[in-house]
Order: sequence, then structure tokens, then C-alpha cells
Amino acid sequence: MKNLYTILLIAGVISVVSCKKSFLDLTDPTKKTADKFYHNEQELQQAVSGGYSSLQDHVNSQYIFAEMSSDNSTIQLNPSDRGQTDRVEAFEFWNVTATNVNIADMYNQSYNALYNINYALSKIDGVPAVAEAKKNQYKGELEFMRAYYYFNLVRYFGGVVVITEPLATSSDAFKTTRSEESAVYAQIVRDLKDAAAKLPAKSEYGAADAGRASKGTALGLLGKVYLTMKNYPEAETSLRQVLPLGYALLGDYTSVFDPNHKNSIESLFEVQYQGGNNLGEWSNFIYVFAPRDSEGAVTGFPTSRPQGWNIPTNSIMNEFEPGDQRKDVSFKPGYTNSAGTFVPIPFVNKYNHPHTIVGRTDDNWPVLRYSDILLMLAEAINEQGGPGGAYQYINQVRARAGLSALSGLSQESFRTAIRHERRMELAFENDRWFDLKRSLTNAQLLTLLNAHGQQEKLHPTVDRSGVQFSPSDYQFDGYEALFPIPDRQIFLDKNLTQNPGY
Repeated sequence: MKNLYTILLIAGVISVVSCKKSFLDLTDPTKKTADKFYHNEQELQQAVSGGYSSLQDHVNSQYIFAEMSSDNSTIQLNPSDRGQTDRVEAFEFWNVTATNVNIADMYNQSYNALYNINYALSKIDGVPAVAEAKKNQYKGELEFMRAYYYFNLVRYFGGVVVITEPLATSSDAFKTTRSEESAVYAQIVRDLKDAAAKLPAKSEYGAADAGRASKGTALGLLGKVYLTMKNYPEAETSLRQVLPLGYALLGDYTSVFDPNHKNSIESLFEVQYQGGNNLGEWSNFIYVFAPRDSEGAVTGFPTSRPQGWNIPTNSIMNEFEPGDQRKDVSFKPGYTNSAGTFVPIPFVNKYNHPHTIVGRTDDNWPVLRYSDILLMLAEAINEQGGPGGAYQYINQVRARAGLSALSGLSQESFRTAIRHERRMELAFENDRWFDLKRSLTNAQLLTLLNAHGQQEKLHPTVDRSGVQFSPSDYQFDGYEALFPIPDRQIFLDKNLTQNPGY
């Protein structure tokens, strides 16, 4: 794993310049350098690993879109500084507009990463003296990453621009159009099928390559894609192919997130970070999620100034069943300050582990776990004819959590049970928004979110220090299920269209 981190650091330098630019301002300032690159396998490996480095930038902000837009998390606002009102708070209150900076950053980062992925894919076959099997592995890794980006984009925005070849000139970026959702999904499926055929199993990688995408990674994500498409037979087929690949649940839920168990037998894919050094590969999730003014009470470093984002809501905290061992791992109900007073502001606890340098944690971010595979398989089976053959999969997850087995449910009751189980098992792993959109109709989503919003207005999870809600806060009208295309992209490319409602 140490070698992979070193490659990530080197490869990140290759792509970092272009990754800071707007997609539709695209030029390739590294092209002259890149054309002289790709001479041997080491350089090819560095370029592929640059894609992994970009994933760090991608997942760092995903909680804003995939958790705070749902009923899972809220904010601890700062009454003296409301500068984030139209940036982060907007997602919790469904007040996002096309000028939102976080939307633009996520959109641009995704397409700049895709540009680099496409460029690397176009160069692989031309690299001499590399075994065909190794070239296939690199292609599979890049195809998985491309599919992952497009899967997030299509779920956030609906139909999006699909590009699978390097752009010849910057002017080509001004001639793009949005593809239909079906076409985007078709491209995702092609990439994941090809990646699954080319990638080795996780067990075939050496220790230095821990964390790379594998056959199970591609098949697991393909199952999630099919489930989102409501193609339940294909979802079941893909997910069943993961079962014999050697994955299993860890014995206790706490270990899943412990940095000492990175890339464990339960992990199909996680974004790699490394703290405790100056390599620039560290994470800092707990510093983002811990309550403001908690200083060292949560992080362990008195000089720290946490941000208070992604605060667990009353809704999710109250949904844990008695005895659910995941509860204490997922969140803490508050902290004890330096004066010995308990402060009842909850915080996400999954990414809270001892570290040696302030602000530089060692926590990886989980993207796909074996428990997710089991729950998706149970869902796919239930949707095809009821829960008869699905209990064995959901009950494995519940048993690990210390809960009793389910039985005797109707198909609709099992749907509710799956949503509940996924919410508890995958809490604060950036799945809730997508799960709600996949499993509910738009009308059901509207009802659920507005009811949640009314409860937050009546009984806020975190005291608002006298700041009143605005009339538009927590008003979900349905069209917000898709985010707006950033206004700058539409200004620059007249072929692009905006999503309804924005």
C-alpha cells in the first residue's frame, strides 16, 4: 500500500494543473509533457494512479450532496458567519441554484478527472514492453473510475455530457450536448462489464497494490447500477458473481472503519488516504464533521477548529433499533468540553480515530462494502417476487449488528426493511440520497422529505442560536431531485440545457 500512496503523490502532480480548470474552459497545459510521458510501464502506472488521486478530491465533498440533501444530516450553523448559506446550507434546505459554487466545483472536478482518464486510456496500447494482461488491468481500473464518475453524475444531474475520447481541441468542449439518461447508463454498463472482464480478483493483487479496483469492485458497482436502473434480474446476476470472490463481513462493525483494517475482506473499494506524514495524502473528515467549538474534545488536538457540517439528524439517530451495535460507531450524541460539561451536539463518529498530526487523519473513505452487496442482492430478489430468498442476505447484516433475524414480511414491508437496514448500515457513507431516489417515487420522496423538514423546523437537531428559518427552507418541490447544471457551463456551451425548475 505504501507504494500505491507514493504513486498517487507522483501521479497527482501530472493531473493537478488541468484538474483546477473549468471543464468548458478546458485546455491541456500538460499535453506537451503528457505526449512525452507514457514511455514505459512505470509511467503508465503513475498515470493510472493519478485517477485514484483525483478520487480523493471527489469524495472529500460528496457528503454535501449525498448526505446533507437527505434526511440524514444537518448543520451546526455559525450565527456570526453565514457565508456558507448559499453553498452548503442550500443542500440541506433544498435551496440549491445554478450558481452554487459546490455544484460547479463537483461538476468541473468530475469532468477534468474524466478528461485525464480518457487521455490515459488512449495511450495504453501504445506503451511498449508491457504485458497484455497488465495493460488490461490498467484499462479496467480506468474504466471502473470512468463508470463511477458517470454514475454519480447521472444520479445527480440526469442526462449529462458523455465523452469517452480525448478532446482534440479546447473548442470541442463548447460543442457538447447532454445525452439521455439511458445513453449515460449504457456507457456505464459497457465500462463496468469490460472492467470486470479485464480486472484481476482482489486476491490476485500484492500488498503494494492494495486499494486498487478489482473484478469484485466492477461487478459490485455494476449491480448497483442495474439496481438503480430497476433491472433487477441483471442486478441479481451481477451481485451473485461477487459472492464467490472471497469477500466476507468483518466480525464487528467497529473494525470496518478502523484504519488498522483498511482494504479488509469486507472492502470492495475504498478511496485511499494516509495520515501521519507530509506526503499530502491525508484525510480530515472528522475535522469537517466534529461540532464547532469542540476543539480537541473530539479530534484530540486542542488547536483544531472543526466545522460542524454533516451533523446527524434526530431522524436518523432515532431510527436505530435498541441494541443495534452500529449506533455508537456511526455517531456520538455529543462531547464533553474542557470544562467537563457535556455538550449535546451530535457528530459523525465513523471517521474518528487517533492520529499523530493535527488535521491529518488516516481514515479511508468506503465506497463499496460487502454488506452493501448483500443488501442490494436482497433488494433485487425481493423486487422480482417477494422476500422468500432474500432473508439470508439481509439477516447476515443484521446478525453482525446484534439484531434479530427478519421473517414473514410482505414484499412492501421488506422494501421498508431494506431502506431501514441500508440507512443504518451505510449511515454517512454517501448512500442515503441515492437510496431514497432509487427506492421511492418522486411523490413519495416529496412526502418524506417535507415531513422531515417540518420536524426539523419544529424541533431542530441543533440549536440555531436565535436564527430563524426562512420560508423557503425545507421546502422540497420535487424537481430538486436533480441538481442544476452549473450556470457557467450553460453560458459557455449554448448546446447545454438546464434541468426543469432552475
